[in-house]
Amino acid sequence: MTLRHRIAAVAGGAVAVTVLAAAAVVFIAVRSELRGQIDTALRARAAQFVTGPDPDHDRGRICSRDANGNVEHSFPQPPSGNDDLRFGGAEGYAQVVCPDGTVVRATGATASLPVSARAREIARRGAGEDVSDLTVRGTSLRVLTLRARGSGALQVARPLTEADNELERILVVLAVVAAAGIALAAGLGALVARTALAPVSDFTRRSEALARDPDVTERMAVRGDDELARLARSFNTTLDALERSVDAQRHLVADASHELRTPIASLRANIQTLDEADRLPPADRAALRADIVAELDELTALVGDVVELARGSKRARVLDDVRLDRIVEALVERARARAVGPTDVRLALEPTVVRGEPDRLERAVSNLLDNAIKWSPPGGVVELELRDGTLSVRDHGPGFDAADLPHVFERFFRADRARGMPGSGLGLAIVRQAAEAHGGRVEAANAAGGGALMRVRFGP
Repeated sequence: MTLRHRIAAVAGGAVAVTVLAAAAVVFIAVRSELRGQIDTALRARAAQFVTGPDPDHDRGRICSRDANGNVEHSFPQPPSGNDDLRFGGAEGYAQVVCPDGTVVRATGATASLPVSARAREIARRGAGEDVSDLTVRGTSLRVLTLRARGSGALQVARPLTEADNELERILVVLAVVAAAGIALAAGLGALVARTALAPVSDFTRRSEALARDPDVTERMAVRGDDELARLARSFNTTLDALERSVDAQRHLVADASHELRTPIASLRANIQTLDEADRLPPADRAALRADIVAELDELTALVGDVVELARGSKRARVLDDVRLDRIVEALVERARARAVGPTDVRLALEPTVVRGEPDRLERAVSNLLDNAIKWSPPGGVVELELRDGTLSVRDHGPGFDAADLPHVFERFFRADRARGMPGSGLGLAIVRQAAEAHGGRVEAANAAGGGALMRVRFGP
């Protein structure tokens, strides 16, 4: 079932339930009103029997018996003068239930009402009242039982035929109205669903068009401030991020291809020169081979940096608890063992555990250390401090130019003073990417007293 059909079904169902509930309430109200009118008429009819000028009408005398145990008096005619007391007639029917359970019928009556346990109790106690529905000889009756004057209980009945016929007519009308209301609800539900989902359909068509012909510069139209407008803005935000990612990848490929041209061209020239190596002096051949090895090393490092950057800032699914201070110590010892650059590296480390990828953390710290060593003057000092989860690396070199500070962590960015130095301009970009992959951040500044100061935090 589509979303449109579900909305139409829910809307139609809600209206249908409302219509049916309203019809049920109307039916119950009309039925209660009709029964109330009948009950009023029964009480008025009972009052005609209970009140009268003739003392012989006393209920106590009606239920009295002669010496043989027979009832002395029959149930008299009501003072209305109407002698049509046939069972179920328009005027209804009346009888008296004596305390001993004997039923005294009206004069000329051909039938009697069944006496319930409740009616016998009222007759015996001489107190109480009861209203009930009975069906006798195929006729539905409304029966009122109440205390009779003197003793016993008076029962007055009235047929429900007229009221039942009226309820049947009302029920038919309500059924027709309910059916029409349900049909109208279904149509209105379909119309509401179609109208409400029109922006969604347009949104879907635009999304499908983007899927068929990807164009990250396209954006969804935003109208209003409702939920669909929020969805469109969220989708546009996603497209913005996708466009930035695509542009970054394109720039990475373009910059990498540009950077690869130089070592590849140099390797090509050197390899072509090797064809004439027998004509070169031994010293030149050795220098040529050394140059080829250096170019290969530079090319390998560049490819490794590009591959690292291609990983992006996405975290790995499986992370480990890593002692960052031990990584820093190991890298410093390796740098000292290689005797590259200044040997005076001062450490101030506190035990720090980072949740992350060990290889990326090691690569980032290594790049920071190599960068500081590269820019330190001969005999200079490199200071590394790890405190409160933040690693600070300071050298005592020339520091950053003010114009270069905003671009230090960009890919392939190289300051003017770094043009003649080895490197591809990707080291600090890898540091920033590793920090962001772990939910952290990086900062670059000029230290007080000279030199560059780098701060990196791996984690929030």
